[in-house]
Amino acid sequence: MAGIDSNSGNLDLFGTDPAQSAAPAPQSTGKTKNPLVMTKAESKLLDAAVLIETAPPTGDDMAFMHAIMCQVGLPRSKVDGIEFERTCGNAALNVSAGKLWDGKKFVQQPIPYGAMPRLMLGWMNTYAVRNKTPEIPVGDSASEFLRTLGKDTSGGKRGAFTTFRKQVQALSACRMTLGFNANGKAYTYDGKPIKQFEAWLQNTEDQRPLWPGSVVFSEEYFKTLTEHAVPLDIRAFVALKGSALAMDIYSFLVDRLHRISSRPVMLHWTNLREQFGQEYQGKNADKDFKTKFLLALRHVLAVYPQAKVKQVTGGILLFPSPPPIPYKF
Repeated sequence: MAGIDSNSGNLDLFGTDPAQSAAPAPQSTGKTKNPLVMTKAESKLLDAAVLIETAPPTGDDMAFMHAIMCQVGLPRSKVDGIEFERTCGNAALNVSAGKLWDGKKFVQQPIPYGAMPRLMLGWMNTYAVRNKTPEIPVGDSASEFLRTLGKDTSGGKRGAFTTFRKQVQALSACRMTLGFNANGKAYTYDGKPIKQFEAWLQNTEDQRPLWPGSVVFSEEYFKTLTEHAVPLDIRAFVALKGSALAMDIYSFLVDRLHRISSRPVMLHWTNLREQFGQEYQGKNADKDFKTKFLLALRHVLAVYPQAKVKQVTGGILLFPSPPPIPYKF
């Protein structure tokens, strides 16, 4: 099983000490989790890792993420306010929340965050690339999309349909500004990935929720997506849906590892935190980020067995590795 090759030896999928694997499991008191017993999420991740390692991907397993989103991701947790900014080396992303018309008034939407909009972008990107169209019939495919994620297609305040609706609205309304340096110049791209959001009005006594019918990518986003779409294994992406951080690390490695020519690339903890850990603040921010990053990386390597990543003093080393979707696709 894939893991992180560190200076102190190989670490398994969930970071347990191999020397303790034969020891009897301690009695659970019901107050703390038995470290030798996998959670339901860990069990599903292990099943996905075994499937991916034993069954090569088929055409149906291929999804796409925009190359830009493989470098700088959306917020991973709920954002207070209507603006979010992330910097990664010579690139930066600013996300501003927008408003949608509900038939009577403009309604402020939050900034999209977490695993759901990442999965939705991958799903919509894939439809657009495969069908060569910027228009995606979201509403007609919502149930199928949620079943793919293993979600119960239920309503209610916390149901999967409700979460889906809120995040697709937030994603459709937001504006993204990308800044990057190239050839000694500073460039700014300002636009909305989704140009148009069509929805059906569902009237209730106190509110008018919008149920998405279709979204239309902007011309610029669709053009750059078709030119810079990064193929990923949707089985791995879905398996990592419990952690937006793991999804971002996976997307980054899928885009980066196969482009390393010969010598390994060193990423220091300072660089890694700048790209993946801006949300970590406080006295123990560096330590907390490193702990969370290494756990997420373990999970990523479990579902990306071709990836060659080594933990070394001061950071990690990236080695040339084949992509999860073979070049023949």
